[in-house]
Amino acid sequence: MKANKVTPLVKRKVQGQVSWPIRSQNVEAWVTEMGGHLGPVVFDRSDKKIQPYSVAPWAEEKPDASLPPILQALRGDFFCAPFGGNGTAFRGEKHPAHGETANGKWVFESIATDAQATTLHVSLKTTVRPGQVDKKITLVDGQNVVYSLHTLSGMSGPMDLGHHAMLHFPDRPGSGLVSVSPFTYGQVFPQAFESPENRGYNSLLAGAEFSSLEKVPLMNGETTDLTRYPARRGFEDLVMMVADSQLQLAWTAVVFPQERYAWFALRNPKILRNTVFWISNGGRHYPPWNGRHTNRMGLEDVTANFHLGLAESAKPNPLSEKGFETCLKLNARKPLDVPYIMGIAFLPAGFERVVAIEPEASRQAITLVASNGKRATAAVNVDFLKV
Repeated sequence: MKANKVTPLVKRKVQGQVSWPIRSQNVEAWVTEMGGHLGPVVFDRSDKKIQPYSVAPWAEEKPDASLPPILQALRGDFFCAPFGGNGTAFRGEKHPAHGETANGKWVFESIATDAQATTLHVSLKTTVRPGQVDKKITLVDGQNVVYSLHTLSGMSGPMDLGHHAMLHFPDRPGSGLVSVSPFTYGQVFPQAFESPENRGYNSLLAGAEFSSLEKVPLMNGETTDLTRYPARRGFEDLVMMVADSQLQLAWTAVVFPQERYAWFALRNPKILRNTVFWISNGGRHYPPWNGRHTNRMGLEDVTANFHLGLAESAKPNPLSEKGFETCLKLNARKPLDVPYIMGIAFLPAGFERVVAIEPEASRQAITLVASNGKRATAAVNVDFLKV
């Protein structure tokens, strides 16, 4: 994806945030200056205009001065370093929620195109842990795919990090069928995710372990199916799955049968080891949520101890004691690349939940396999992930 033509770029306000555009024949995307959030994104922009990502319902309201940048911009997908709330300082570092990368003001570096690809490059100099993060978003003509690359340089020490993609599901129970690549461990967040005294409500049993998304314990003693969403209106919940360490390629997918497409995310599980589901269906009744953040799900591919933050991920914790890594080690002399792919695939009628995503021999396409055996393909350069 080498680019050779560099052009200036004009930013403008989109859904409440000053943003930079990037376009290909198939995709139009915007990246916010504040927080570097990717969204909105339009796939198949000349025809069906598919927009799967969430944008916060308060995006165009006048922001409360106390609202942190991450919540003012909240949309699409953003990169977190460190991932999580970061309420506890670590070795004197006190990071904002999901890190400076999700809150700070990014700087435009370039937008470059060649015959097939366009790449937007923006950067952020970090101050809590001094260093730099470079964000490169690439779109390729003929593909309904977003290639995202973050490079962390000049930093040393442990870091939990990840992507925070959020989808907005059609307002019909079970309109989306959710699945992930094989996992060896699944657990509901082991603490109270919300508290009624603070006007927040959750439904899953704290700390419950599970081996299938189709059977996850509820607080009332029953079980629920996390593969069909929207569900459990009025609640916020959080779960995490640890990818099978033998996987070469890890993935997350949501099939929208009525709309006849699937959203997918592909990752290198040696870099992003876990998937967190933030299931947000109107369970927060405090500002700015006010019960209106519904039918949304965060499908967050990370290496972290849930969403607790750097201190809780870098120190020994119940997950690391089970042998599951919750941090990466940064080296100031060796930049770390975090590649990530998101896109859509069009589906044949009757396509059910994804059970496998397989690279084709050319490594220039993937095949999505449904639980009923139906198949769909999408053009994707899998080698971008270096797996």
